Amino acid sequence: MVDAAADNLISLRGLAVHFPVLRGLLRRRQVATVHAVDGVDLDIRRGETLGLVGESGCGKSTLGRAILQLVRPTAGQVHFDGIELTVLDDEELRPLRRRMQMVFQDPFSSLNPRMTVGETVAEPMLVHRLAATASESRERTAELFRIVGLNPDMLDRYPHEFSGGQRQRIGVARALAAEPDFIVCDEPVSALDVSIQAQIVNLFEGLRDRLGLTYFFIAHDLAVVRHLSDRIAVMYLGQIVEIASKQSLYAAPLHPYTQALLSAVPVPDRKVEARRQRIVLHGEVPSPIDPPRGCRLHPRCAKALPHCGVVAPVLRAQEPGHWVACHLYG
Repeated sequence: MVDAAADNLISLRGLAVHFPVLRGLLRRRQVATVHAVDGVDLDIRRGETLGLVGESGCGKSTLGRAILQLVRPTAGQVHFDGIELTVLDDEELRPLRRRMQMVFQDPFSSLNPRMTVGETVAEPMLVHRLAATASESRERTAELFRIVGLNPDMLDRYPHEFSGGQRQRIGVARALAAEPDFIVCDEPVSALDVSIQAQIVNLFEGLRDRLGLTYFFIAHDLAVVRHLSDRIAVMYLGQIVEIASKQSLYAAPLHPYTQALLSAVPVPDRKVEARRQRIVLHGEVPSPIDPPRGCRLHPRCAKALPHCGVVAPVLRAQEPGHWVACHLYG
């Protein structure tokens, strides 16, 4: 999907991430390939929040890590602010990593239990030389704690002394410590209680407006994505099947997979819920080791056409800003 008119901070072209499946004890050999991400074209505009939704195992987290070069792509290009990242080595990537940060799904395992939370948040400042002295980094860490809603008096505590919501706020503070332009949020609220989820989502929203951040927000909770995102991309088995503004996607989803996802979201109005038609995708999700030919949804799709199992659809604009990969739309 090419969006030449927009001011894009991130541009992906033909991005693929494949993992080898190895067997053997002494002489290991590759027997198969996992197609985690397969030919993704995507643009993320400067200052927006792009949400990414899809079933577990569809490649969402791998895509986020590939953008940051935490996982090196097998093929394709990743442009960050006009710079092609896949051709850079680790030393060349170092100054750019400061501008790209990540908030992880599990706020406990992403924090070093041997370091105080103050040391954890201050570390990026020292690594990237954003603070000249330890006292300056501590002062700035205290300010970050205030920004994310934590008491600076807790700087010398360890991760196990905090609740899940507090640990996630610490993770956000650590990401902000590097003064980034772009943050990948990898299901940052899925491990939290519902009441805490709302607080963290509101925190992300406030920080975006205050600091001018760009987010790539990965989640499986469509309600959370709808609240926070400007545009939403839908992923199925390693590929983007639809992308649109949140208003367009929720009002008129085009791809059968998107329609099935949205039909599963509960509606608080009992009368409206009773009239809704649930769309069920029959069968199991195919293995990314051996994805179907053609459209990857066709074995489970009730609307599949004869050539859906032969020819893979490409993303096409059906209206301004609304792209879909489906043979039903030409």
